[in-house]
Amino acid sequence: METVNQLLDSIKDVGRDAVRGGYSRAVYSTPELDLRQWFIEQAQQRGLDVETDRNGIIWAWWGKPQDGALVTGSHLDSVPGGGAFDGPLGVASALAAVDILKSRSLNRGRSLAITVFPEEEGSRFGVACLGSRILTGAIHVDKALNLRDVDGDTFADVARSRGLDPRYVGHDPEALARIGDFVELHVEQGKGLGQSGPAIAVGSSILGHGRWKLSVSGQGNHAGTTLMADRADPMVAAAQIVVAVRDTAARQPDARATVGRLTPVPGGTNVIASRVDLWLDARHPDDAVTAQLIESIYAAAREIAASEGCTVTLTEESYSDTVHFDPGLSRRIAELLPGAPVLATGAGHDAGVLAGHVPSAMLFVRNPSGISHSPEEYVADEDASAGAVALADVLEGLL
Repeated sequence: METVNQLLDSIKDVGRDAVRGGYSRAVYSTPELDLRQWFIEQAQQRGLDVETDRNGIIWAWWGKPQDGALVTGSHLDSVPGGGAFDGPLGVASALAAVDILKSRSLNRGRSLAITVFPEEEGSRFGVACLGSRILTGAIHVDKALNLRDVDGDTFADVARSRGLDPRYVGHDPEALARIGDFVELHVEQGKGLGQSGPAIAVGSSILGHGRWKLSVSGQGNHAGTTLMADRADPMVAAAQIVVAVRDTAARQPDARATVGRLTPVPGGTNVIASRVDLWLDARHPDDAVTAQLIESIYAAAREIAASEGCTVTLTEESYSDTVHFDPGLSRRIAELLPGAPVLATGAGHDAGVLAGHVPSAMLFVRNPSGISHSPEEYVADEDASAGAVALADVLEGLL
């Protein structure tokens, strides 16, 4: 029986990013494929029956695949230069929880499955929780298949190269019916659990959040021959828009807004860009406030762009309303984990997408610094072990 820490240690060298630090495990990249194979082998070693469905979701079954099963799991892809725990902690904890349950000679009343969802982070194709969105029909299949990565490859092209048939990718009510309850364990991505006290919390809700693309267009030109007064430089406008995003969000209590990626076109050092694309992430507990926040940011961006002789467009790439996890399931989990605090989170998860279709819940494991999506993300060994035991206790109570 392997501990969570031993399982994570066995993949510690997969996808290390020598430039950014941490890990870069984009969906269907070599590192992420290696981790998928690692999971399949680990599941098979435990006697679980493994299948990959038509949307690339891996299912590892303890018992016969059936409707209404208890399902747990997470993801294995990462943000660029991410930490070691975001995603893999939930997968490794699910494997360890199965070991614990088998050691207890559990009498199961229904089947249990561990799932691994692809493209949870959206770091390759720009839409977070893409696998669970496709499964539930939360994204139209044509839009999903035509998403492109930075190399211009479509999701359909990449899926095909990895053995999936794009003709069969899409909403899958039959697979969704297999999930009677879904419980996802995840590293906490904030400071809610702090440095001391309980190491495990029960999730209550996920902030409404989305991603938008701002494209600022100006006049591409020569950096040496174009006088400063003659420029319509979208990079200058983009820089001001980044500051405006921060300032607009700071004026709204509980709002968060971030420009995490910016791409100039064509991107030469001695070239005034003709266009600059910025990707905006915005979140707030009240969906109406999020909408108002985006309107305010876009208004500021239009004003800034015009002042620099440029124009700007805004495109929504994805959006998820604020999610409140199933109260009955969360209440039952709280009974199984007495003393565990209840926490809301500002981070999106596959459990949040599934929550609109099946009873879903989350467990969070302490991250002492609260730093996530960074190489500094951290979970102590004893807290990881406590998380696996807590997950096993929850699964046993629900089974």
